[in-house]
Amino acid sequence: MSDILFKTIEEVPNYSTFMTLDELNESTMKLANEFPDTVKIFRAGESREGRPIYGIKIGSGNKFALLFGCPHPNEPVGTLVLDYLSWKLAENEELRKELDYTWIIVKVADPDGLKLNEGWLKGPFTPLNYAMNYYRPAGNKQVEWTFPIKYKTLNFNDPIPETKALMNIIENYRPDFIYSLHNAGFGGVYYYLSEHAPLLYPLFYYFVERENIPLSLGEPEVPWARPLAKAIYHMVSTPEYYDYLEKHADKDPAEIIKSGTDSYDYARRFNPNVLELVTEVPYYYDPRIEDTSSTDILRRKAVLDNIAENRRYYQKLSKLYEKVKGSLKSYNKFREAIEYFLKVVPESLKAEEKWAKTAKELERPATVAEVFDNYQVSEFYRLLVLGLFYRMLKAEKSNNALTLVIEEIENEMRGRAEKLERELNYEVIPVRKLVKIQLAAGLYSALYVSIRERP
Repeated sequence: MSDILFKTIEEVPNYSTFMTLDELNESTMKLANEFPDTVKIFRAGESREGRPIYGIKIGSGNKFALLFGCPHPNEPVGTLVLDYLSWKLAENEELRKELDYTWIIVKVADPDGLKLNEGWLKGPFTPLNYAMNYYRPAGNKQVEWTFPIKYKTLNFNDPIPETKALMNIIENYRPDFIYSLHNAGFGGVYYYLSEHAPLLYPLFYYFVERENIPLSLGEPEVPWARPLAKAIYHMVSTPEYYDYLEKHADKDPAEIIKSGTDSYDYARRFNPNVLELVTEVPYYYDPRIEDTSSTDILRRKAVLDNIAENRRYYQKLSKLYEKVKGSLKSYNKFREAIEYFLKVVPESLKAEEKWAKTAKELERPATVAEVFDNYQVSEFYRLLVLGLFYRMLKAEKSNNALTLVIEEIENEMRGRAEKLERELNYEVIPVRKLVKIQLAAGLYSALYVSIRERP
């Protein structure tokens, strides 16, 4: 284990909150001023609302790495990883030489979205406060999922400006390593990797265990995820999603997907050997997420119960939206997201139900982790969708017609949050631990790419 990498990981500051967009940009400019010979700042592009997207170029190694934070703007752990790493790379020539990269770092790929999440970045880190200040874009307006793709009947070529900024970097530098810094909300730690890399798995597990955080051993995030090892999955991309829908949906998959592909799928067109990593770290965990002991509930039943509850939830939300639609005076990003999810998720659930009724891997007793994922963790994510709906209504300034509905939804959110508090034995994970786990995975994956041998 490299001494300089280990030392870099151990020196992560004791973060207790997240940085705002202004704080991150201020740090970027200060870095460039203090290390003008090593750090170059460039304007990679701008957001849909005209905010600058800054890129940081550090070093002049033989390989190229692209690291970007906030591919989903409710996932800011990676912004701290990148802020810290950018300073360490600038300060420490030994670290730069050890890894031998030219680093391209984009701390915030979606600056507009991060601004809309700033209400919870300084805490308190409760599920209710997170939900009431939560924003996640519509799928066809997400940085990570609007890269162009032409696959079978799917032809998407409408990347948002934020995605175009990353596309230009990928085309110009053809990176050997990409780290897309996502993070989860509730559960345990899990990984996506674009190739089978057994040398990395013990290192991933070592740093997770060192921070005393559980792995996510419940249900995979999506049914088509292919496991490489415990809590490590092959990178999921749109072609695999299309093939899954082609098998299980009742209509053309292109009518359901309605978005593009991801950064890995796009980058491998320019460099087939690129390695991409995603390290999903949660804000909250409950010990049950890593309990693999059997229960008396069939896994198929647990999965189908969750699908049924999701369907009921979206039907209820759809009826509520129709009720308030005529009173909405603006078309904001919250409304854009709600309309998208109400249209896409129910169709996706139909395919998931068909899969769940026939999948052979569900023909066994569910583990405690799988039961917990299907019944409790799913409630947490439903609360977030309700929070998005709540913010859509709150964004309507001085609209008296919505006052009673807003109060009704706020009361429901509080009730759901209180129920979660009773049913969950959760802990809020210290931010520093999350940063260390993501940083460790990124540094050792970069090292792996720099030394691996290709046939």
